[in-house]
Amino acid sequence: MNARYLTVDVFTDRRFGGNQLAVFPDARQIKSDLMPRIAQEFNYSETTFVLPPERPEHTARVRIFTRQTELPFAGHPNVGTAFVLATDAERAGTSLGVTVMFEETAGLVPVDLMRDAAGRVVGATLTAPQPLSVGARVPAEVVAACAGLERAAVLTAAHEPTVTSVGLPFVIAEVTGDALTIAKPDTAAFADAARTLPIAGGGRFSLFLYARAAGGPGAPHLRARMFSPLGGTVEDPATGSANAALVGLLASFDPAATTTLALDVVQGVEMGRPSRLALGADKRAGAVVRVRVGGRCAPVMEGTLRA
Repeated sequence: MNARYLTVDVFTDRRFGGNQLAVFPDARQIKSDLMPRIAQEFNYSETTFVLPPERPEHTARVRIFTRQTELPFAGHPNVGTAFVLATDAERAGTSLGVTVMFEETAGLVPVDLMRDAAGRVVGATLTAPQPLSVGARVPAEVVAACAGLERAAVLTAAHEPTVTSVGLPFVIAEVTGDALTIAKPDTAAFADAARTLPIAGGGRFSLFLYARAAGGPGAPHLRARMFSPLGGTVEDPATGSANAALVGLLASFDPAATTTLALDVVQGVEMGRPSRLALGADKRAGAVVRVRVGGRCAPVMEGTLRA
């Protein structure tokens, strides 16, 4: 077996920023039981394996593995995989068009390709496969303990910490800007929370913290960090699925029955891997009907996995 792979940094326009991803664009030779071991070997937050679609009108079936488990959906793996497949097609003198369609466990994921003025693919924007789901509330004291913060650092005026999902659940909480900078995950507190609280995800407790940014021309609207030590990712430099859930949650609180919310988010700064994500949510007749997250990608490496 000789399986080609490419690595790409997602939600950045330069190498060694953003979130790392390994992509196997043709994984037909790779057995399912080998996929998680390959993901462990790369030691990135996720690795994707591209397979023929079950329905011919779709682009591919995509399987997503963390270091420990297979995910039904994730953000940066979809953006990065679409970028890799599209650039591969460009190399071959063909084009994947405007939108690719990925079959995943959580559902069908449309991904729109981003191109520069010369027509080259530079990134992608996904549409979440599931509608916004807002679940259990989580006590602010629990969030503070998990993030190593004082209770007062967790803000609840806009909303309490809440389990939110558009395909993958996260506990989303707003914190002060200073608290976001100093937050440090406490694995024991995460384990206690996953064991004692009604948190979706089969004990997988992923905490997504955000803070309002200072603003100004060219500045992001929000800053964010994501911790998931029980899932093998102590901290993630860019979490598309969590950011997608966030923009959907914030749109749901907007008093307008029909609106479009657009936000820019910076994540990964504290890790030395700055990432920038463009978020969007459409609300119609009081319900959030579509959530999007996108950004640019930077190719890094290419190689072959040998049997």
